[in-house]
Amino acid sequence: MKKHLLPICIAFCPMLCALAAHAAENPEDRWQLADLYPTVDAWNADAAKLSSQLKEFDACRGHLGDSAARLKSCLDLHTDATKRYFRLAVYAGELSAEDTGSAANLELDQKADVAGARLNEATSFMRPELLRVGQEKITRYLAEEGGLAIYRHPLDDILRAAPHTRDGNGEEMIATYGLAANAAGAVYTILSNADLPWPTVKLSDGTEAKLDQTGYTKYRAVGNRDDRKKVFDAFWGKWKEFEQTFGVTFYEQMKKDTVLSKVRLYPDTLSRALDRNRLPAAVYDTLIAQATANLPTLHRYFRLRGKMLGVQEMRYYDIYPPLVSGDVKYDIGQGKQLMLAAVAPLGDAYVAAMTKGLQERWMDVYPRPRKLAGAHMAGSAYDVHPYLLLNYNDDYESVSTLAHEWGHAMHSYLSNRTQPFPTANYATFIAEIASTLNEALLLEHMLKKSKTDEERLLYLGSALEDLRATFFRQAMFGEFEREVHARVDKGQPLTGEALTKLYGDILRRYHGEREGVLKVDDLYTVEWAYIPHFYNAFYVYQYATSIAASSLFAEGILKQEPGAVERYLKLLSSGSSDYPYELVKAAGVDLASPAPYQAVVARMNRIMDDIEALRK
Repeated sequence: MKKHLLPICIAFCPMLCALAAHAAENPEDRWQLADLYPTVDAWNADAAKLSSQLKEFDACRGHLGDSAARLKSCLDLHTDATKRYFRLAVYAGELSAEDTGSAANLELDQKADVAGARLNEATSFMRPELLRVGQEKITRYLAEEGGLAIYRHPLDDILRAAPHTRDGNGEEMIATYGLAANAAGAVYTILSNADLPWPTVKLSDGTEAKLDQTGYTKYRAVGNRDDRKKVFDAFWGKWKEFEQTFGVTFYEQMKKDTVLSKVRLYPDTLSRALDRNRLPAAVYDTLIAQATANLPTLHRYFRLRGKMLGVQEMRYYDIYPPLVSGDVKYDIGQGKQLMLAAVAPLGDAYVAAMTKGLQERWMDVYPRPRKLAGAHMAGSAYDVHPYLLLNYNDDYESVSTLAHEWGHAMHSYLSNRTQPFPTANYATFIAEIASTLNEALLLEHMLKKSKTDEERLLYLGSALEDLRATFFRQAMFGEFEREVHARVDKGQPLTGEALTKLYGDILRRYHGEREGVLKVDDLYTVEWAYIPHFYNAFYVYQYATSIAASSLFAEGILKQEPGAVERYLKLLSSGSSDYPYELVKAAGVDLASPAPYQAVVARMNRIMDDIEALRK
C-alpha cells in the first residue's frame, strides 16, 4: 500500500545545514502545502471521506468475481480511496517535516498512519479473493471489459504472489498488525531528530558547535583535523551512550521483518524484500560481489584523499572534508539556473516541466530549527505535484542535492502524467537512477563552464565523494543488512554491542584498515545506529544499483547515442507498468550482470585519473 510514502531520501550525503533559519529565506523558498489542503480542517474532511469509502468498500467483499463490471467498480473504488490516502499522507508527513517537534503535526502524521492501517485492513480481503477468482476468469474479464486494462499489471502481481498470500482472515490479521509495524522506526525518528541530548563542542576558532544531525554534517567537514576528531568523538560518543537503546529498536524492527517473512512463507527477509518487485537474487549478490572485488578502487580513492589533504595516516574523520577548498557560493537562484542548464540534454519538455515546478513552489529550501534533517522528495500526491524538502546551504553540495532531488521529482511528475494511478507508482529500485543521473549531468555542465584547474578539482572531488557514498557506502550497508537480518531470521539475538562489532568488521574491511589505508576508531563503529534507512529493510542497496545504472545511461546521453534520451525518458514515464528489473533491462541496463557495477567503478577511476593529471 506504499507509494513512496517513505520519502525518497539522500540522508547519506553531506548536508551542510545551518542551525537557524537562513537569513535569505523568502516566501518563495517555502513550499505550498495548501496545494494539497488549504487547512487542517480540509484534511480532516477528506479523511472522513476516506472513512466513508472504506465502509462502502465492504460491499465488494465476496463479489469481486461476480462479473467484469463488478470487478472494475470495486477496483475503481479501491484506486480512489488509495489515491485519497496518499494525498492525506503526503500532507501530514510534510507538515511534520516542517517541524519535527510539533505535537500537533506529529498527531496529524499519526492519524495518517492510522488511516493507512485502516485502508490496509478494509482492503485486505482483495488478494485472497482475487486468487480464488483465479487466473482464467480474470483473464476473461480483462478481455471483456476494456476499462480493466489499467489493472492488468497490478492483477498479475497479485496472482503471482499466490504462494505468499493467506486466506481472508489471515490477510485481515496481517493488515491489522500493520498498525504497529513501524513502532521501532517511529521511536528512532523522534529520538534521533528531536529528543537526543546533543553535545556541544568548542572548535579551534572559538565556534560553539552544537552537534545535532545537521550540525554534525556541517562540522565533520571542517578543515582543522583536530576539530574533526573532536566532532567525531563527541557525536559518536553520544550515540554510543544510547547504543543499547538503538540496539533494541533496530532488533525489534528486524524481528518484525522476520515474523512477516515467516507469515508470508518466505525462507528469509531478503527473499521477501526482493520478491516485492520480483527482483532476481543475482542483483543483490552481484552488487555485493562487485563492490568487494573493486575495493582496491575505493582504497585508491582514500589514498588520493590523504595526499590531497596532506594527511599521512588517514583516519575515519578524514573522509568528509572537501578534497579542494573552495569558498564559491551559489544562492538558490544560481543553483536553479545551474540545474536547468545541466539537464538541457534531456530535452526542452523536461526543462520546461522542471521550470514550472520551481515557479510553483514545490520545495522547502532552507534549514530551520526542528525541521527534518537531510533532503527528500515525496511524489505520492498523484493529482497535485511532487514535494521536495531541502536544507540548502549555498555551496556546491547543495546544488548537487538540488539536482538530485529534482531528478526524483521529475520521475514522479513524468510517471504521474503518463500512467494511470494504478501503475503510476515506481519502485525504489528505479527511483535513484533519475536522481543520480541528474548529478552526473550537473558535473559535466560544471566542468565545461569551469575556468580554472581549482574549480575543476572542486567539482571532480565532489563527484568522486558522491560515488563513494552512493555506490561503495550503500553496498557496505547492504552487506551489513544481509548479515544482521540473516542472524535474526535464524533466531539469534543481537544487542547494540553485537551490532557495533558486526558493523565495525565490515566498515574496517571496506576502508582498508588491514591494508593500512585508513584507521577506524572503535568509538565510530556505532555508526550503524545513525542510519535511518535500516528501519526499511533492504532499501539502501538500491542506491548502489541505481547509480551503477545511471552511469551507463548518462554515458549514452552525453555521447548523444541515438535513442539514448528517448529510452531513458520512457523508463521515467513507465511507473510500474512492468517489474522494475525488466523496465531497466528494456532500457538497456542489466543489473544482474557485472557490467553496470564495473561501469561505475571505471567512472571513479577516470575521475581519479583526471584529478591526478590536474595535480601534476
